Amino acid sequence: MFYSCCQMFTNNQRQEERTGKYGTPRVQYLQELVAQFQNASTEESKEKIVANLANFAYDPYNYTYLRQLNVLELFLDCITEPNEKLIEFGAGGICNSCVDPANAVVIIKCDGVPLLIQCLSSPVKNTVNYALGALYYLCNASTKEAILRPEVVDTIKRYAASGAVSVSFSNLAQAFLDKHVPDNH
Repeated sequence: MFYSCCQMFTNNQRQEERTGKYGTPRVQYLQELVAQFQNASTEESKEKIVANLANFAYDPYNYTYLRQLNVLELFLDCITEPNEKLIEFGAGGICNSCVDPANAVVIIKCDGVPLLIQCLSSPVKNTVNYALGALYYLCNASTKEAILRPEVVDTIKRYAASGAVSVSFSNLAQAFLDKHVPDNH
């Protein structure tokens, strides 16, 4: 079946069609994932669950549920773990959800900006990309002072200049500089 770009995201009708009469409601399913994460006994289980939650974080249909279930805080907690996969998936969840202004407020209030800045020095490419993307959307009047510190801007400029090494780093970093750093040329 072909979906237009507008059908890529869920709405109540599409959610009902997908889950059927006896399916698990989305909020209940997300709550079950959070409970599974909290009760997980292995790092591998936690990684899979956080990756799954991060995949739900891109869809505006889920934003209210993510806030209600404290999933954004869970993502931020993952960024503080020593496990690089948890950091990667936590940063991915933040990147996927931070375009929503209400989610951005939660992320900023919970000190997500310094955590994302730390992710810029991760050895994992995806983590760096997620951090760049999230900082792009989170940079505003209230966060500009923290995000646009010289050492952060210098790191982002290095990524912008790394086109031969990584086009995705370079393009994302350049987009950040174009939007948030006046006279960066």
